[in-house]
Amino acid sequence: MSREGVTPQSEDFSAWYNEVVVQAQLVDRGPVRGTMVIRPYGYRMWELLQADLDGRIKDAGHENACFPMFIPESYLRREAEHVEGFSPELAVVTHAGGKDLEEPLVVRPTSETVIGEYMAKWIDSHRDLPLLLNQWANVVRWEMRPRMFLRTTEFLWQEGHTAHADEDDAMRETMWALGAYADLARDLAAMPVVPGEKTPGERFAGAVRTYTIEGMMRDGRALQAGTSHYLGTNFAKAFEIQYQDEAGALTLAHTTSWGMSTRMIGGVIMTHGDDKGLVLPPRLAPYQVVIVPIGRKEQGEEAAAEARRLGAALKAAGVRVHVDDNRPQLSPGFKFNEWEMRGVPVRIELGKRDIDGGVATVVRRLPTVEGQGKEQIPLEKVAEVLPAILDDFQAFLLRRAEAFREENTAAVDGWDAFAAQVASGWARAFHCGDTACEDDIKAETAATPRVIPSDAPAETGDCVKCGRPSAYGKRVVFGRAY
Repeated sequence: MSREGVTPQSEDFSAWYNEVVVQAQLVDRGPVRGTMVIRPYGYRMWELLQADLDGRIKDAGHENACFPMFIPESYLRREAEHVEGFSPELAVVTHAGGKDLEEPLVVRPTSETVIGEYMAKWIDSHRDLPLLLNQWANVVRWEMRPRMFLRTTEFLWQEGHTAHADEDDAMRETMWALGAYADLARDLAAMPVVPGEKTPGERFAGAVRTYTIEGMMRDGRALQAGTSHYLGTNFAKAFEIQYQDEAGALTLAHTTSWGMSTRMIGGVIMTHGDDKGLVLPPRLAPYQVVIVPIGRKEQGEEAAAEARRLGAALKAAGVRVHVDDNRPQLSPGFKFNEWEMRGVPVRIELGKRDIDGGVATVVRRLPTVEGQGKEQIPLEKVAEVLPAILDDFQAFLLRRAEAFREENTAAVDGWDAFAAQVASGWARAFHCGDTACEDDIKAETAATPRVIPSDAPAETGDCVKCGRPSAYGKRVVFGRAY
């Protein structure tokens, strides 16, 4: 263990992650294997993500609804590919109320089937389209190898479900959702992501096309941080989601679904964290600034009073601030280390010397310019300049993450170079599109095709594994993933 109390990333990234999420007071382990208790500090991050995304969803014309978490097993069986894809992850209730149930109930793994049932009831005419629904909910997928935020048996998410008159309108919706997720990741999480389509072997069960945003974590692995699916008429056929068109003919609707979960918090942790703990982008930090008064007895009381005054000024300026003035038994050094562990973007130290000099000592969690980690700012200017300091830190984290991704991504053509590249980063390579070939690549390297990038240039070449012609007309991003 390092002196800060967590395993260094270079020694064991997985151990570092597991320790940080607990020591930074984001989560605790739940009473059932694979479940998690999200503590207030971690839940505040989810609330900030949720509020931003919910605003985007509503601004685009969607309405929130709430559907049951218990789904009749027969609903899932109506779309064969869907139930087959989810079958290993299902939690099924067979006994309730002191007796066996006539029909088993599936605890919601996702809601295409139950929402499809009600879309069929609510849609009659072309005038009912598009139907734009969203749900904030918890879902259950039985995980064999759980990891907090990334893969847990129960997790929080939003799931959009929409129905449209035709493929063009449904595809516009699918791509809107993908763009909303990419913007959220970049704007709030300072996480640069690659948007694009999944290969057929990586598609969502029952989808015609699946789109994803993929981020690179600081161990070089990929994280799927949000997905959007064009479902075609697959679910419309299974649930008879149809409408009367302008000519009076019954026509199948085209549906979509899209979702982002608490996995995004795991992405923030692994995109920015370091050996001291979390590094939080200001727009997602529960506390953007923590003020630590320094001193004992009268000097400590004077520093605490000044800290509270400064805290009120920062709050009035729209800054999320916490004044750490109610734990006199803890030394300032302990508090500094604790707030570094918890990833607070900016710490302000206030002691007698600072107050006498009319300044506050402002410490960034990471220096945004070499040597610029700590500076003294006149007390009367702090509330005025702090918002710009936070914006600068947010932009710095995005640049840093972009640079890391570029340094660890390379275009490769030969198999040996491919295997070496995906051992620690991402490879951009040609692929034949054959699922069996994807399986061979995964078996030998643990890497999978993460995304066919939307903005990748048109290129042709031979598959990096089998030598057959590329199926996609561009290079595919491969990497090991969470």
